[in-house]
Amino acid sequence: MITTANTLQDAKRQRLFLLLCGIFLTNALIAEIVGGKIFSVESLLGIPPAQLLIGGQRLDFNMTAGVVNWPVVFITSDIINEYFGHKGVKRISFLTAGFIVYTFITIFVSTKLPPAQFWLDLNNTDKEGNVFNINDAFSKIFNQGLGIMIGSIVAFLLGQLLDVFVFSWLRRKTGSRFIWLRATGSTMFSQLIDSFLVIGIAFYIFGNWDLKQVFSVGSINYLYKGIVAILLTPLLYIAHYFIDKYLGKEYAEELSHKAAHE
Repeated sequence: MITTANTLQDAKRQRLFLLLCGIFLTNALIAEIVGGKIFSVESLLGIPPAQLLIGGQRLDFNMTAGVVNWPVVFITSDIINEYFGHKGVKRISFLTAGFIVYTFITIFVSTKLPPAQFWLDLNNTDKEGNVFNINDAFSKIFNQGLGIMIGSIVAFLLGQLLDVFVFSWLRRKTGSRFIWLRATGSTMFSQLIDSFLVIGIAFYIFGNWDLKQVFSVGSINYLYKGIVAILLTPLLYIAHYFIDKYLGKEYAEELSHKAAHE
């Protein structure tokens, strides 16, 4: 009976890990793919432009579409860390980074394939009737460039490793208490690096931005991510509730304790 119970617990643990990894990987890939679109947060909310004074420039909340999915990645990372430890987060982070590289390579190759003439002819105008080259649009949207790819990979990995380190350090200090502190604190710290690193590599090292522009846009990105991290904190408690219910309170606490001391 004990062996059967242990087998069922291990099966649930494996299914939970696969589910969390799937959510993590899927959202990270989607965020990278849609990251080329910049949208206005103010227009989305129907409010006037923010015009925040940062670094001597007045900036609005113009964000990459990738920020829609990245908060899910942060939350999932913290949940994996809570129940499977820093080794589990590192494992899925490196795997995801490899898939992101593979995705960018596949996209680059696809943009170089010669388009079929009938595809160009069927899509040669936009909805207003203006002349439209769908192959050029496809290449421009998906082929984000080497600088952004390198910046994304470096920022993603470094951000994840910092998140793991800070989360684990805070958990050793607080034990099983203050989930909100270790989750939000680790995210705020890691995204401070991520928000500036990806822009700095992509647009300062490989592009033509100056450091003032990097600081200004990076500050807007970090401010947004910080607000979202705080607003989404209740989701962590909801996730913990359902995971504890799925695994069983005692086994879930056992996994969390083991993860904290691995």
